[in-house]
Amino acid sequence: MTRRYTLLLLALAATMATAAKAATGLAVLPAAAGGAPITLLYPTQATPSTVQRGPFTLQAAPDAAPAGGNGRLVVVSHGSGGSPWPHFDLGQALVAAGFTVAMPRHAGDNFQDASDAGPVSWTRRPQEVSQAIDAVAALAAPGGRFAPLRLDLQRVGAYGMSAGGITVLTLAGARWSPAEFVRHCEAHIAEDFPACVGLATELTGGALDGARIAMARSVLRTRFGGDTAWRSWDEPRIAAVVASVPVAAPIDMASLARPRVPLALVRAGQDAWLAPRWHSDAVLAACGAHCTLLADLPQAGHGSVLSPMVTDASEREARLIRDPPGFDRGTLPQVYARIAAFFVKNLGATPIPTP
Repeated sequence: MTRRYTLLLLALAATMATAAKAATGLAVLPAAAGGAPITLLYPTQATPSTVQRGPFTLQAAPDAAPAGGNGRLVVVSHGSGGSPWPHFDLGQALVAAGFTVAMPRHAGDNFQDASDAGPVSWTRRPQEVSQAIDAVAALAAPGGRFAPLRLDLQRVGAYGMSAGGITVLTLAGARWSPAEFVRHCEAHIAEDFPACVGLATELTGGALDGARIAMARSVLRTRFGGDTAWRSWDEPRIAAVVASVPVAAPIDMASLARPRVPLALVRAGQDAWLAPRWHSDAVLAACGAHCTLLADLPQAGHGSVLSPMVTDASEREARLIRDPPGFDRGTLPQVYARIAAFFVKNLGATPIPTP
């Protein structure tokens, strides 16, 4: 980490400590035709209140008037079966740094409907990010509801976790294919079983594990093995990307040798859902000096970057996302500050002044 970047991080952390006293505005943009709702977080001078969203208790100012900010947008892409709310604390940290944050709910791969989780959703997720930028642009135009934010949407950031990770890596220039996903699972399914089958089943160490592996291979081969077309997405408004514990095995790693935009990663050393060897570490090996390991959390699990943590997960999901013993959640504000500083630096945003 350069001295200049370290100074920026320290200055931003001080700013966020003060700005955290300001409120986070909260709005839900209605779904466009064929799209999904978008949760928007933004700076406001309104008084926050306690807001309940499912099992999550949040402090925000619903539908408050927007005010201030640094003029930049960050889009957050949630993981499989997810929602915006476990990314709320990260969103608040970004708002405290002056950003407006758009969180699209990915169709067919969210907490209400996970029927398209996997390659079907991965294919359309980058387009849903573009649609989220379009939706914000329409409301942030002169005379629009969010015009006071004075957003420059030619330099947008993107953060994604898990399936959101392959989303933002695609936006950074990666290409991937369903057949490459099948190839990986054919070769490494025993070591990376949850990545290949999700929550459908799990290995128990018992006599039936061989049958489970054979069945999973057969299903994957039938559904996706013949789909060799490479997926990519061109979104020139995306100017910086942070991928947190990303799905990455389906990616042609040569396409990430030189990402088209500044790219940073967050790594969880105890990730039981996406084994780092095949995912985070593979990306880091591919991009080398052309990307940044923003946070290496050796004791973290797959869901340790989420805050507030999911409390209503199934028993199987909870085993995959819960914090391993020894992980300190007190480190998350520092991780979020690093993410905010990365976007400030690479989106050309001016940190909001500290009163």
